[in-house]
Amino acid sequence: MVVKIVISVIAYLVLAPLVGGLLAGLDRKLSAKMQRRVGPPVLQPFYDVFKLFQKEKMTPTRFQDFYVMIFLIFIIVSGAIFFAGGDLLLVIFTLTLATAFLIIAAYSSNSPYAQAGAQRELLAMMAYEPMVLITIIGFYMFHGSFCVKDILAGGEMAILPMIGIFVGWMFILTLKFRKSPFDLSMSHHAHQELVRGMTTEFVGSTMGLIEVAHWYENIYLLGFVFLFFANGSASGWIVGIVVAVAAYFFEVLIDNCFARMKWQFAFKASWIVGIVVGMINIFVLYLCF
Repeated sequence: MVVKIVISVIAYLVLAPLVGGLLAGLDRKLSAKMQRRVGPPVLQPFYDVFKLFQKEKMTPTRFQDFYVMIFLIFIIVSGAIFFAGGDLLLVIFTLTLATAFLIIAAYSSNSPYAQAGAQRELLAMMAYEPMVLITIIGFYMFHGSFCVKDILAGGEMAILPMIGIFVGWMFILTLKFRKSPFDLSMSHHAHQELVRGMTTEFVGSTMGLIEVAHWYENIYLLGFVFLFFANGSASGWIVGIVVAVAAYFFEVLIDNCFARMKWQFAFKASWIVGIVVGMINIFVLYLCF
């Protein structure tokens, strides 16, 4: 059992940035095709990160790099807990703590653009966190456990009994991936930004660490999509992986079809979706399970 956990964590540490970078490259390529452009090579995100690490290191304050490093560490730790089959509550707590350090790093730069982005990130957190908690509660009510390993070993897919929660999770993924119409705090596409929100003052290796952290983060956020289809069988794994990849490119489609909306709409929409589809689904699970 311990060997299996160690292998899972090592696989995550090695493969997550590779797969995350490839998804980012495919994101750019598909976005370019939708806009009738050729677009960069699929491997362009890796080229960009390597170039960032080669640039001169410049930071507005001496604490900024420390906060960003802690952000990366907590992102990696939260994903490692997830893929080791750990507690979902601990995973979300660690992820929230990681985001808090990124916000502090943005505030520490003393840039009005970065601070405005940090404020919007706080608003985004308040918008999506209720749905995150509803999702975890739903898995507990259906599987009787918060542990990922117990959910993976379940004999039945959770997608149908938790279809409302799945819809809510897909909705907030747009916020978590920071894609239009809810890329409030920053955008990963240069054509959408004159200044890049809370990452405005991040350059060189510091920005490279943030990009790598997002690759790690995206993989285990898609892991939650996979959990809805896990049933302890090979077919469940295949279906889960296919749907997770499809979910990512569905978010890319949304990103290219909608303009950025105001934070008020993002906040209201996320809470309404969470209350309507999430809480109704929780009530159904309470009655049936």
